[in-house]
Amino acid sequence: MPVQKVLVVGGGITGSVLSVALAQRGADVELVEISPQWFGVGHGITLQGNALKALRTVGVLDRVLERAVPFDMLRLLRADGALMAELPTPHTGGPELPSTAGAMRSDLQNALCDAVYAHGVTVRLGLTIERLDQSADHVDVTFTDGSTGRYDLMAGADGINSRMRELIGITTRPTPVGMSIFRVVAHRPAEMVCHEVYYGGPRYKAGYSPIAEDRCYAYLLDENLDASLIGPRASLALMRERGAGYGGMWGRIIASLPDDTAVDYRWIEAILVDEPWYRGRTMVIGDAAHACPPLIAQGAAMCMEDAVLLAEYVTGDEPLEKALEQFMNRRLPRVRMVLENSLQLADWEIHPETPGADPGRIMSQTLQSLTEVA
Repeated sequence: MPVQKVLVVGGGITGSVLSVALAQRGADVELVEISPQWFGVGHGITLQGNALKALRTVGVLDRVLERAVPFDMLRLLRADGALMAELPTPHTGGPELPSTAGAMRSDLQNALCDAVYAHGVTVRLGLTIERLDQSADHVDVTFTDGSTGRYDLMAGADGINSRMRELIGITTRPTPVGMSIFRVVAHRPAEMVCHEVYYGGPRYKAGYSPIAEDRCYAYLLDENLDASLIGPRASLALMRERGAGYGGMWGRIIASLPDDTAVDYRWIEAILVDEPWYRGRTMVIGDAAHACPPLIAQGAAMCMEDAVLLAEYVTGDEPLEKALEQFMNRRLPRVRMVLENSLQLADWEIHPETPGADPGRIMSQTLQSLTEVA
C-alpha cells in the first residue's frame, strides 16, 4: 500500500523537491524547517542537466530558467587567463535541456518554496523533531514545540550535518576532504558566457559561473585554513590575498568587489552512508545521506534525483519496505560513483604530481555515465 501521510524534515532543495513530488502523486505532506524564516539565501549554484530534469518533473524549471543562465561549455584557463581548452559538457538531462545552468541559489529556493505552498503542503517553521517512535505501520513524532504527529514515512532532508541520521541510528559522519572554498557573488561581466576554471596558480584552482543576467559567482579552492574563519561573512581581504596570482577575468572580478562584500568560506566535507538510508519507516536522503566535493558540480543534482525517485517509489503499489529497498538498489551505485570520482578529483587537486592523474578523463566519464536514466 502506498504511503499517504509523509513528514519531510528540512526545507532546503532536497526537502522542497521531495515535498512537491510527493504532493503531485497524491500524498498528504507536512514539511518542517528549523529556521523561523523560509526563503532562498546564499551564493550561486551550478545545475547540470539531470538537476534541470528533476526541476522539470516538479514543475519549476521554466521559472528557474527565466533568471538562470544556460550554457553548454566549460573553459579551462591558465592562471593568467590564457585559454587552455574549451570542452562541451554532456547533456545529463537529455538533449532537449541545457547541459548546465548557473543560477542564484536564492532564485531556485524561492521557486521551490512557492511550489511547495502551491501544492498544498503543510509547512511548519521554527521547529524540528525532538524524538520519534516507530511501529510496523506508522511512526509517531514529537516536535521541539511539544506537538506530535503520526506518519506513514519520515524523510530527513536536513543536510550534511543531519540530526535525523543520528536520530534514526545511522552513525556515519561527514569528514573533511582537505580543501576549502571561498565563494562570493559579484557583478557579471558581459563577456562571461559559461563556467571557466583557472589552473596552475598558487591554490588548487579558481573559477566563476554566470548565475543571472547581471550576476556571477566566483570561487577559490584552497587548503583548509583556520576553522575560526568558517562562516558566511569571511574576509574579502583574505580571499584576495589567497587568490593573488590569478589574473584574467577572475582577477578583475575580485579586485572590483566593494570591501564590505560578504564572502562565504567553508571547509569541504564528504559523506556516504554506504548502507540502507532507512530504518523501518524513517530515512535520510540528499546531503544527509551523501555529499561530495563540488568538483563535478553534481551535489544538487544527486539530491534532486533522490527526491523525485523516492516520491515515485513510495507512492507506488509495492509495500514500503520493498519500495525503499528498490530505491536503494537504484540510487546507491549512482551516488557512490559520483562521490568516489569527486574524491579522486579532490585528491589529485591536493596532490597534483600523482602519477597517472587524469582529471579530464574522470570528469568526462562521470558526466557521460550520468546521461543514463537515473
